[in-house]
Amino acid sequence: MTDVTDGVLHTLFHSDQGGHEQVVLCQDRASGLKAVIAIHSTALGPALGGTRFYPYATEEEAVADALNLARGMSYKNAMAGLDHGGGKAVIIGDPDRVKSEELLLAYGRFVASLGGRYVTACDVGTYVADMDVVARECRWTTGRSPENGGAGDSSVLTAYGVFQGMRASAETLWGEPTLRGRTVGVAGVGKVGHILVEHLVEDGADVVITDVREDSVLRITQKYPQVTAVADTETLIRHEGLDVYAPCALGGALDDDTVPVLTAKVVCGAANNQLAHPGVEKDLADRGILYAPDYVVNAGGVIQVADELHGFDFDRCKAKASKIFDTTLAIFARAKEDGIPPAAAADRIAEQRMAEARTAR
Repeated sequence: MTDVTDGVLHTLFHSDQGGHEQVVLCQDRASGLKAVIAIHSTALGPALGGTRFYPYATEEEAVADALNLARGMSYKNAMAGLDHGGGKAVIIGDPDRVKSEELLLAYGRFVASLGGRYVTACDVGTYVADMDVVARECRWTTGRSPENGGAGDSSVLTAYGVFQGMRASAETLWGEPTLRGRTVGVAGVGKVGHILVEHLVEDGADVVITDVREDSVLRITQKYPQVTAVADTETLIRHEGLDVYAPCALGGALDDDTVPVLTAKVVCGAANNQLAHPGVEKDLADRGILYAPDYVVNAGGVIQVADELHGFDFDRCKAKASKIFDTTLAIFARAKEDGIPPAAAADRIAEQRMAEARTAR
C-alpha cells in the first residue's frame, strides 16, 4: 500500500498531470464500498463529473484513473462553457457482483460530506437507477430518472455531441459536414456507442463495429443488418478504407501500438482520455490524422446533467450540445493558426478560461 500512496503523492504534487485540489479515499466496510473521489478544480464552480464503477486490477490503477478523469472533466466543462470545475469518482469492484443499495447509499453519504464541492452523475458501470439511490443520501446528484426529478440517461446527448464533432471533422477534412458515403468504425457500442451508430446510419455512413460484449453487437446488427461487425478493436483499426475511427469504450485507445497501424483519417469518439500518454497527439498529426479532442466532442452528457441542476429542459440542452460542432471547428482553426495539434489547441483554450476565472475571484 506504501507504493500506492507514494504514487498518488507524486502525481498530485510533482506531475504535470496533477494539481488536484482534493482527493478523498472512501471506505465503508459494512457495504464493501471502496471509492476514490478526485476534485481537480473548482475555479469555474463546483466540480462536476460522473461515478465510474469498475473492477480495477489494483487500487493504484483506480486512483490514477480518478485523477486523470477528474482533470479531463475540468477541461471538458471549461470547453462546454459550463460554470463547473472538474471532478470524478471511481468505485472499485465488479458492479455485476458487488453493487448493492447499501453500497450506493454509503457512497452517497461520502459525496454529501463534501458539501457541494463535487456533483456526481453516471459513468461506466453506473446508471440512472443507481443515481436515484445515491440521491437519497446526497442532493448533489444528477443523472437521475425523470420520475425522481432528473433528466434521465445522458448517453443520448453524449452521442449527439460526438456526432456533431464528427460532422465538424468531416467539414474540415472533406469540405462537407456529413458522413454520408464515409466508413466509420465504432469501438464499443454500449450506452453511448449504439446511439452514435444510429446517428451515423441515418446520415448515410457505412458503419463497422466491435464490442467485447456479444449482446451489444447483436443489438446493432439485428436492428441494422447493413452494419458490419468485426472481431476486435485490433481488426477494426486496420480495416481497409476506414475514414473515421470512433473509440467509445475505455480510455487509452490511442497509443504507440495503435497509431502507426490506424487506417482512418479522423479520430472522433466518446471515450474519455483516449490519448494514452503525452505525445500521442503529435504522432497522430505527423501521420496526417485529424484528432477531435475527446473531452470536447463527448461533452453532451455533462451539458445535460449540469442543466438538471437548474431544472432540466431537453431542447435547451440539445441546442447547447449542437454548439459542439462550432467549438470543434474553432479548435481545428486555432490548431492550424498556432501550428499545434488540436488537442493542444483545446487545452490552451480551456486553460485560458480557467485562469481567467481564478484571476476574477
